[in-house]
Amino acid sequence: MPEATAAVRHLVLVLGDQLDLDSAAFEGFDPARDRVLMIEAEGESTAVWSHRARSVLFLSAMRHFAETLRQRGWPVDYRRLGEGADRDLCALLAARLERDRPARLVLVEPGEWRLEQGVRAACERLGVALDLRDDLHFMISRTGFADWAKKYRQPRMEFFYRMMRERHGVLMEGGEPAGGRWNFDAENRSGFGRKGPGLVPPPLRFEPDAITREVMAEVDARFADHPGSTAAFDWPVSREQALAALADFVEHRLELFGHHQDAMWTGQPWLWHARISAAMNLKLISPREVIAAAVNAWRERGLPLQSVEGFVRQVIGWREFIRGMYWLDMPGLRAANHYGHRRALPRWYWSGDTQMACMRGVVGQTMKHGYAHHIQRLMVTGQFALLAEIEPQQVEDWYLAVYVDAVEWVELPNVAGMTLYANGGRFTSKPYVASGAYIQRMSNYCDGCRYSPSVRSGDAACPVTVLYWHFLDRHEADFAANPRTALMAKNLAKLSPDERAAIRARAAQMLAGLDAL
Repeated sequence: MPEATAAVRHLVLVLGDQLDLDSAAFEGFDPARDRVLMIEAEGESTAVWSHRARSVLFLSAMRHFAETLRQRGWPVDYRRLGEGADRDLCALLAARLERDRPARLVLVEPGEWRLEQGVRAACERLGVALDLRDDLHFMISRTGFADWAKKYRQPRMEFFYRMMRERHGVLMEGGEPAGGRWNFDAENRSGFGRKGPGLVPPPLRFEPDAITREVMAEVDARFADHPGSTAAFDWPVSREQALAALADFVEHRLELFGHHQDAMWTGQPWLWHARISAAMNLKLISPREVIAAAVNAWRERGLPLQSVEGFVRQVIGWREFIRGMYWLDMPGLRAANHYGHRRALPRWYWSGDTQMACMRGVVGQTMKHGYAHHIQRLMVTGQFALLAEIEPQQVEDWYLAVYVDAVEWVELPNVAGMTLYANGGRFTSKPYVASGAYIQRMSNYCDGCRYSPSVRSGDAACPVTVLYWHFLDRHEADFAANPRTALMAKNLAKLSPDERAAIRARAAQMLAGLDAL
């Protein structure tokens, strides 16, 4: 039988992505009667084949947060990896509930539908009241988003973004958007040209401290067969480090972020990106303070509005919108497969061992750092998975596994909804597909590649290009009927029957041998 403990009024469960000192879970917390519970569960690293850096980030940040709570004088029941036979978080929670028999379990809304259902089931089975509280980290509640979405047959981020800007008074001047425009997206798509990005200020690094080094050793030993490496780990794992990372971005890279936010370059994983998404998703810093820092830099230092607006749009617009759509569409979103794709994920997605220079570069970077920026995810690894007809659930698992900032509420709708069009355009107006020419224009990946982005058939043909035209060929009617993709269909119609037949033949060869590309 579990060891008896002193009576507990509220057991406050803090999950690994809820490291927020201002969390609603702590409202009314009484150290004399309440206890914080934090659980390191192996199942959270093995539910998908998690990158070792992702596991290190979550576990190290959790241990740092627990120390902060202890310094407040709060009692913290912290269950480390390997303590107990169970590997599943909800099973470990149930054991604690049975042992402590609290009057209620307090929990802020989890970032995964699966966990919320599991916690509810554990509480119901043991007769423990569940106090599930709104996650105040976000700038709109789940209910508030659902109420907004009811107004639209197809929710669109742009309308949501404008509403959020007005509601929160962000980049507004006299009731109008700053600069007279809601977004400057058209100015934020520039590549680097042949000379490349030039000198890019490197982001602030955080040398692993004793806690992080201990976690790294445990992860390397316990998850030795997992992908990725911990050798380059330098992510912020505490609130202090997260604030320093934010300040570093605003000071050194925000100015040029907007202009080049879609560009890519070999050996440059960070460029002008913020590198704070992981800290935000762990809730070490809040979207409000992130937005305030960017807007203040515009007002006080005269940073370009196109960069500040482009960054703000990612935070108050897309991030909040995606979270709302996740909860609106679960659990069906997880099963969505609009095109009925069933192919297996190529093995080189876990190693980067492919002849395609773009995939080799992005996957290799991902395995080293647990990071790729949004265009690398959308238009390189993601687009290829769509064009190659990979089963969406395998792709979704890969994204959740390999990126340090991946939590299901943000990963799943991004991949299923935007990257793979698996939900049939529920909140996007078209599939995001392009030929190898796009990658050539936005990067230097094609330089020296074994394949040519301008060739559509034959042995030298770029797989991205071949599969792009094959995808158009398969879905020509849909593309022709959509005003945003009609030009693609017109370009396809210009190809001769022989050219289209050659594309189909080469695509069939490629699809039959994806692992060999």
